[in-house]
Amino acid sequence: MDNVLIEFRHVSKLYQMGDTLVKAADDISLEIYKGEFVAILGKSGSGKSTCMNIIGCLDVPTSGEFLLDGRNVGHMNKNELAEFRNEKLGFIFQQYNLLPKMSILENVEVPLMYAGITGRDRRQRAAEMLESVGLGNKLKNLPSQLSGGQQQRVSIARALVCSPAIILADEPTGALDGKTGTEVLELLRKLNEDGNTVVLITHDNSIAAAAKRIIRLSDGKKIFDGPVDDPRAFATPAMPVSAGGEAY
Repeated sequence: MDNVLIEFRHVSKLYQMGDTLVKAADDISLEIYKGEFVAILGKSGSGKSTCMNIIGCLDVPTSGEFLLDGRNVGHMNKNELAEFRNEKLGFIFQQYNLLPKMSILENVEVPLMYAGITGRDRRQRAAEMLESVGLGNKLKNLPSQLSGGQQQRVSIARALVCSPAIILADEPTGALDGKTGTEVLELLRKLNEDGNTVVLITHDNSIAAAAKRIIRLSDGKKIFDGPVDDPRAFATPAMPVSAGGEAY
Protein backbone atom coordinates (compact mmCIF):
# COMPACT_ATOMS: atom_id res chain seq x y z
CA MET A 1 0.00 0.00 0.00
CA ASP A 2 1.15 3.54 -0.78
CA ASN A 3 0.94 4.72 2.82
CA VAL A 4 3.21 2.03 4.30
CA LEU A 5 6.24 3.83 5.74
CA ILE A 6 8.00 0.96 7.54
CA GLU A 7 7.95 -2.64 6.37
CA PHE A 8 9.81 -5.65 7.75
CA ARG A 9 9.68 -8.72 5.55
CA HIS A 10 10.85 -11.74 7.58
CA VAL A 11 13.65 -9.70 9.17
CA SER A 12 16.23 -11.53 11.27
CA LYS A 13 19.39 -10.14 12.84
CA LEU A 14 22.20 -12.34 14.14
CA TYR A 15 25.12 -11.30 16.33
CA GLN A 16 28.19 -13.35 17.22
CA MET A 17 28.99 -12.96 20.94
CA GLY A 18 32.06 -15.06 21.67
CA ASP A 19 31.13 -18.64 20.83
CA THR A 20 27.40 -17.86 20.92
CA LEU A 21 25.25 -16.83 17.97
CA VAL A 22 22.49 -14.53 19.23
CA LYS A 23 19.30 -14.05 17.21
CA ALA A 24 18.35 -10.50 18.24
CA ALA A 25 15.49 -10.37 15.74
CA ASP A 26 13.81 -13.59 14.67
CA ASP A 27 11.74 -13.59 11.47
CA ILE A 28 9.85 -10.37 12.20
CA SER A 29 7.29 -9.10 9.69
CA LEU A 30 5.37 -5.87 10.27
CA GLU A 31 4.01 -2.77 8.60
CA ILE A 32 3.69 0.73 10.05
CA TYR A 33 1.56 3.23 8.17
CA LYS A 34 1.71 6.97 7.66
CA GLY A 35 0.07 8.84 10.55
CA GLU A 36 0.26 6.00 13.09
CA PHE A 37 1.49 6.25 16.68
CA VAL A 38 3.08 2.86 17.40
CA ALA A 39 4.98 1.64 20.47
CA ILE A 40 7.52 -1.15 20.02
CA LEU A 41 7.52 -2.68 23.48
CA GLY A 42 9.72 -5.25 25.15
CA LYS A 43 12.08 -5.97 28.01
CA SER A 44 15.86 -5.91 27.72
CA GLY A 45 16.92 -8.55 25.22
CA SER A 46 13.53 -8.62 23.49
CA GLY A 47 14.84 -7.23 20.19
CA LYS A 48 13.30 -3.76 20.40
CA SER A 49 16.66 -1.94 20.20
CA THR A 50 17.64 -4.06 17.22
CA CYS A 51 14.40 -3.12 15.48
CA MET A 52 14.98 0.53 16.34
CA ASN A 53 18.47 0.43 14.84
CA ILE A 54 17.14 -1.15 11.66
CA ILE A 55 14.27 1.35 11.37
CA GLY A 56 16.75 4.16 12.04
CA CYS A 57 19.01 2.96 9.21
CA LEU A 58 21.77 2.41 11.76
CA ASP A 59 21.93 -1.33 11.08
CA VAL A 60 20.77 -3.77 8.42
CA PRO A 61 19.10 -7.19 8.70
CA THR A 62 21.14 -10.38 8.45
CA SER A 63 18.27 -11.81 6.41
CA GLY A 64 14.92 -10.57 5.19
CA GLU A 65 14.13 -7.12 3.85
CA PHE A 66 13.55 -3.71 5.42
CA LEU A 67 11.73 -1.10 3.34
CA LEU A 68 11.52 2.52 4.45
CA ASP A 69 8.99 4.63 2.55
CA GLY A 70 9.03 2.03 -0.23
CA ARG A 71 12.82 1.81 -0.63
CA ASN A 72 14.85 -1.27 0.22
CA VAL A 73 17.44 0.01 2.68
CA GLY A 74 19.62 -3.06 2.18
CA HIS A 75 20.44 -1.86 -1.33
CA MET A 76 21.93 1.47 -0.18
CA ASN A 77 25.58 2.32 0.47
CA LYS A 78 26.70 4.20 3.59
CA ASN A 79 26.42 7.65 2.02
CA GLU A 80 22.96 6.92 0.66
CA LEU A 81 21.91 5.59 4.07
CA ALA A 82 23.11 8.72 5.85
CA GLU A 83 21.30 11.01 3.40
CA PHE A 84 18.12 8.93 3.54
CA ARG A 85 18.24 8.83 7.34
CA ASN A 86 18.53 12.62 7.57
CA GLU A 87 15.67 13.06 5.11
CA LYS A 88 13.19 10.52 6.46
CA LEU A 89 13.86 10.18 10.19
CA GLY A 90 13.80 12.47 13.21
CA PHE A 91 15.41 10.95 16.32
CA ILE A 92 14.48 11.63 19.93
CA PHE A 93 16.85 10.01 22.44
CA GLN A 94 16.67 9.35 26.15
CA GLN A 95 19.81 11.42 26.81
CA TYR A 96 18.93 14.35 24.50
CA ASN A 97 22.38 14.35 22.76
CA LEU A 98 22.52 18.14 22.56
CA LEU A 99 25.82 19.87 21.80
CA PRO A 100 26.72 21.60 25.09
CA LYS A 101 28.65 24.58 23.70
CA MET A 102 25.98 25.55 21.18
CA SER A 103 22.79 27.47 21.86
CA ILE A 104 19.56 25.57 21.57
CA LEU A 105 18.85 27.46 18.34
CA GLU A 106 22.17 26.26 16.92
CA ASN A 107 21.43 22.72 18.10
CA VAL A 108 18.15 22.66 16.19
CA GLU A 109 19.90 24.11 13.12
CA VAL A 110 22.30 21.14 12.86
CA PRO A 111 20.04 18.80 10.79
CA LEU A 112 19.24 21.72 8.47
CA MET A 113 22.97 22.25 7.89
CA TYR A 114 23.30 18.61 6.80
CA ALA A 115 20.28 19.11 4.56
CA GLY A 116 22.00 22.04 2.84
CA ILE A 117 19.68 24.77 4.19
CA THR A 118 21.63 28.02 4.54
CA GLY A 119 21.75 31.12 6.71
CA ARG A 120 18.54 33.01 7.37
CA ASP A 121 16.18 30.21 6.29
CA ARG A 122 17.91 27.78 8.63
CA ARG A 123 17.70 30.12 11.62
CA GLN A 124 14.09 30.98 10.90
CA ARG A 125 12.98 27.35 10.62
CA ALA A 126 14.85 26.40 13.80
CA ALA A 127 13.35 29.34 15.70
CA GLU A 128 9.83 28.50 14.53
CA MET A 129 10.25 24.89 15.62
CA LEU A 130 11.48 25.92 19.06
CA GLU A 131 8.53 28.29 19.34
CA SER A 132 6.20 25.38 18.55
CA VAL A 133 7.54 23.40 21.54
CA GLY A 134 7.28 26.37 23.89
CA LEU A 135 10.91 27.52 23.89
CA GLY A 136 10.72 30.55 21.63
CA ASN A 137 11.99 32.79 24.45
CA LYS A 138 15.15 30.75 25.11
CA LEU A 139 16.81 30.62 21.69
CA LYS A 140 20.21 31.81 22.94
CA ASN A 141 20.29 29.58 26.03
CA LEU A 142 22.80 26.76 26.30
CA PRO A 143 21.43 23.27 27.05
CA SER A 144 22.91 23.43 30.57
CA GLN A 145 20.68 26.43 31.30
CA LEU A 146 17.52 24.38 30.71
CA SER A 147 15.68 21.75 32.73
CA GLY A 148 15.64 18.13 31.59
CA GLY A 149 12.15 18.51 30.18
CA GLN A 150 13.14 21.63 28.27
CA GLN A 151 16.19 19.86 26.85
CA GLN A 152 13.97 17.02 25.66
CA ARG A 153 11.74 19.60 23.96
CA VAL A 154 14.83 20.92 22.16
CA SER A 155 15.59 17.39 20.95
CA ILE A 156 11.99 17.07 19.74
CA ALA A 157 12.31 20.37 17.86
CA ARG A 158 15.56 19.12 16.33
CA ALA A 159 13.85 15.87 15.31
CA LEU A 160 11.03 17.75 13.60
CA VAL A 161 12.89 20.58 11.90
CA CYS A 162 13.51 18.74 8.63
CA SER A 163 9.86 17.56 8.45
CA PRO A 164 10.79 13.86 8.59
CA ALA A 165 8.43 11.08 7.53
CA ILE A 166 8.93 9.35 10.89
CA ILE A 167 9.68 10.47 14.44
CA LEU A 168 11.65 7.68 16.14
CA ALA A 169 11.63 8.12 19.92
CA ASP A 170 13.92 5.86 21.97
CA GLU A 171 12.83 5.81 25.65
CA PRO A 172 12.16 9.58 25.41
CA THR A 173 11.03 9.90 29.04
CA GLY A 174 13.68 7.69 30.57
CA ALA A 175 15.75 10.55 32.03
CA LEU A 176 12.75 12.60 33.19
CA ASP A 177 10.63 12.73 36.32
CA GLY A 178 7.05 11.45 36.07
CA LYS A 179 5.37 14.84 35.58
CA THR A 180 7.83 16.00 32.93
CA GLY A 181 7.70 12.61 31.20
CA THR A 182 3.93 12.88 30.97
CA GLU A 183 4.30 16.32 29.36
CA VAL A 184 6.68 14.89 26.75
CA LEU A 185 4.26 12.05 25.97
CA GLU A 186 1.45 14.58 25.58
CA LEU A 187 3.61 16.49 23.12
CA LEU A 188 4.21 13.28 21.13
CA ARG A 189 0.43 12.65 21.12
CA LYS A 190 -0.14 16.18 19.84
CA LEU A 191 2.45 15.70 17.10
CA ASN A 192 0.66 12.53 16.04
CA GLU A 193 -2.71 14.29 16.04
CA ASP A 194 -1.12 16.87 13.73
CA GLY A 195 -0.36 14.08 11.26
CA ASN A 196 3.15 13.01 12.24
CA THR A 197 4.07 9.33 12.29
CA VAL A 198 5.54 8.41 15.69
CA VAL A 199 7.37 5.19 16.58
CA LEU A 200 8.09 4.90 20.31
CA ILE A 201 10.62 2.38 21.63
CA THR A 202 10.17 1.46 25.29
CA HIS A 203 10.35 -1.29 27.92
CA ASP A 204 7.66 0.38 30.05
CA ASN A 205 3.99 -0.61 29.67
CA SER A 206 2.79 2.71 31.08
CA ILE A 207 4.83 4.64 28.50
CA ALA A 208 3.72 2.38 25.64
CA ALA A 209 0.11 3.02 26.63
CA ALA A 210 0.46 6.54 25.18
CA ALA A 211 0.52 5.01 21.70
CA LYS A 212 -2.45 3.81 19.66
CA ARG A 213 -0.91 0.49 18.61
CA ILE A 214 1.44 -1.90 20.38
CA ILE A 215 4.01 -4.17 18.75
CA ARG A 216 5.30 -6.36 21.57
CA LEU A 217 8.53 -8.33 21.28
CA SER A 218 10.04 -11.13 23.34
CA ASP A 219 13.25 -13.08 22.64
CA GLY A 220 13.53 -11.49 19.21
CA LYS A 221 10.01 -12.50 18.14
CA LYS A 222 6.87 -10.46 17.61
CA ILE A 223 4.31 -11.79 20.07
CA PHE A 224 1.58 -9.18 19.73
CA ASP A 225 0.59 -6.55 17.19
CA GLY A 226 -2.66 -4.71 17.75
CA PRO A 227 -4.51 -1.76 19.29
CA VAL A 228 -3.41 -0.44 22.65
CA ASP A 229 -6.86 -1.02 24.16
CA ASP A 230 -6.73 -4.76 23.45
CA PRO A 231 -6.28 -6.36 26.91
CA ARG A 232 -3.79 -8.77 25.35
CA ALA A 233 -1.48 -5.92 24.31
CA PHE A 234 0.34 -6.10 27.62
CA ALA A 235 0.28 -9.88 28.04
CA THR A 236 3.37 -11.33 29.68
CA PRO A 237 5.87 -13.20 27.47
CA ALA A 238 4.75 -16.40 29.21
CA MET A 239 1.35 -15.94 27.55
CA PRO A 240 2.21 -14.70 24.04
CA VAL A 241 -0.37 -13.89 21.42
CA SER A 242 0.05 -13.52 17.70
CA ALA A 243 -1.02 -10.58 15.56
CA GLY A 244 -4.41 -12.19 15.19
CA GLY A 245 -4.79 -12.67 18.92
CA GLU A 246 -4.31 -16.46 18.96
CA ALA A 247 -2.10 -17.92 21.65
CA TYR A 248 0.83 -19.98 20.49
